[in-house]
Amino acid sequence: MPESGSAKKTAAPRRRQARGERRIAQLLAAAAGVFCRTGYAAASTNAIAREAGVSPGTLYQFFPNKEAIAVELGGQLLRRAHEMHGQAFLPENLDKPLPQLLDAVLDPVIAFNCENPAFWALMHGSGVPGIAQEHEELHTGLLARVEGILHTFAPDADPTVLRHVSNMTLGIIKSSLDLILATEGDERAAYVAELKTVLLRYLEPMVAATPGTAAGDARLDTP
Repeated sequence: MPESGSAKKTAAPRRRQARGERRIAQLLAAAAGVFCRTGYAAASTNAIAREAGVSPGTLYQFFPNKEAIAVELGGQLLRRAHEMHGQAFLPENLDKPLPQLLDAVLDPVIAFNCENPAFWALMHGSGVPGIAQEHEELHTGLLARVEGILHTFAPDADPTVLRHVSNMTLGIIKSSLDLILATEGDERAAYVAELKTVLLRYLEPMVAATPGTAAGDARLDTP
């Protein structure tokens, strides 16, 4: 049977919507590439349009300016980051010895940042108000997760000490990600291994001093 008039009217908007969604995804992918190469401040809508293979006029049909593109891209990346943190900080990871716990938490974090370099470029270099606020909320949540893990390993530790150690731990990870993201292949793997070694040696004294943990029991069994 021939398609009815109402069906044609319904199908046309859906096709236009699908085309619009594909165009937005194309522009956001292009923006991610430009932000990574030049940084947010030096990026321009013309460069993003050129990267996407469209005219600036086409870009402005979807985004009024560079900041709007950054907010949309940053929002998507932040949602993925929240999902990744949920995978990294699974409750069952707390039952693992410290070296395996570091693997379980750090591997997803490092993989996410390596697969989404625009996340690092936007979160730490854009200064866009909406992104900065959401990133601060993400950081606060991450800090609370790290403090929670350390409290599990060292329940009698002073809360101020736990906060300081948690902040230092995140600072070490952040600094190391600069090196990790700037390298590839074996060199990147070497920096990842060094990061885990640094955190293990930094955190192990706190963990080892606590009876009931894997490291603490190992110390108590040492003659």
